[in-house]
Amino acid sequence: MLRLGCLFTFTYSKLKAGNGIYRVVTMGVLLWFLSLGVCAQCITENNVFKGGERVYYHAFYNWKFIWLNAGEVTFTVDETKWRGLPAYHFKSIGGTFRNYDRIYRVRDTFEVFVDRYNLKPFEYRQITNEGSYSANHHYIFNRENQTIRTSISREGKPFEREVIPWPECAFDLLSMIYQARNIDFSKYRSGDKIPIALVVDGEIHNLYIRYLGREVAKTRDGRSFNCLKFAPMLVKGTIFEAGEGMTVWVTDDKNRVPILVEAKILVGSVKAIFSHAEGLRHPMTAEITP
Repeated sequence: MLRLGCLFTFTYSKLKAGNGIYRVVTMGVLLWFLSLGVCAQCITENNVFKGGERVYYHAFYNWKFIWLNAGEVTFTVDETKWRGLPAYHFKSIGGTFRNYDRIYRVRDTFEVFVDRYNLKPFEYRQITNEGSYSANHHYIFNRENQTIRTSISREGKPFEREVIPWPECAFDLLSMIYQARNIDFSKYRSGDKIPIALVVDGEIHNLYIRYLGREVAKTRDGRSFNCLKFAPMLVKGTIFEAGEGMTVWVTDDKNRVPILVEAKILVGSVKAIFSHAEGLRHPMTAEITP
């Protein structure tokens, strides 16, 4: 355990992104959730979501004055069991539309089984197919000895297997999303930096999210939402410049649903925009009605 009480980690430099818009959009939506931040203790009670929740997004790519509707992303929650234990199954699936496939075809899947009571992960899988790049990640989280067994294959090569330490309050990308949605933000002020803890590409890394206060966000269909606003600190990689080049907005209500993400990339920019949601645990009171 580090001096802050737990290890807070994340980096983009390990995400083998190529030039694919969907990896940007997928990670943008994931960071959108992650921008909710994590404090020095793990969340032990879920008050935000329930089984049956589905959230949908549209992904857009901008080059000069042209905006292209490139793809879509979904996030789902189901109640299930993992090796006989009560669990949630979180899943995110996304891909480009067929007319965009000719430019850059993407089919990505993220899924994880977590403990239904404290949201700590049991097993994580990530399947990436982006243009000519492909990868398969599989993690098993061992609570008895606080380790993570990782198996990673890239571009059809044999799996690389390793056992790494599992720091307290460190999570995979997808389970962190739902942990973070339960954070109480009443104690944060605009400009505060919020650390997070993630296992990415089989390693532990660190970064922060800057909280930017409250703001109204609008979608392309004219809907408006009262939101919490954040700027994740990015590490320079194959898509992103280093710095706070991404901005995210999540609903300022009990659901903490991401509404909008904007990110600058090396060539152009991208947006992920909320489409609709089903099975929310609470009414979406953040939407501003005429």
